[in-house]
Amino acid sequence: MADETTTVSALRRMLAEFVAEREWEKYHDAKNLSMAIAIETAELMEHFQWVRSEELPELLGDEERRADIADEVADITCFVLALANALDLDLSEAVMRKMKRNADKYPADVFRGRYYKPRSPTVDG
Repeated sequence: MADETTTVSALRRMLAEFVAEREWEKYHDAKNLSMAIAIETAELMEHFQWVRSEELPELLGDEERRADIADEVADITCFVLALANALDLDLSEAVMRKMKRNADKYPADVFRGRYYKPRSPTVDG
C-alpha cells in the first residue's frame, strides 16, 4: 500500500475492521477519539522538543528516530480516520471544503512567501 494507490476509503475500512474485530466501538466516540488524537500529537511533539531547527536534518536522518516519528504520525492518522468513521464524516469532502476556505482566507498573491494572521471582520463592520 502506498499513498498513490491507497484511498482514504480503504484506510477507513481497514480501521473500521480493526476496531470491529476487537469490539472497541463503544470506546470510539468523538470525545475519546479527539482526546486520543491530542495525546498522540503530544507524543509526536516530544520527538521535536528542545531540538533546534538547524538540528532537524540530523534528527530526521536517524532511521530509528524517523521510524518512531512515522509511528506517531500513523497513530494520529489512525485516530483521525477512526473519528471520521465514528462521526460518519466524509474526510475528503471536509478537507476540500476547508482548503477552499483557506484559499479564500490566504490568497496566494497576498501570502506568497509570508504569513500573518488576517484580522477578523468586526461584527459592526
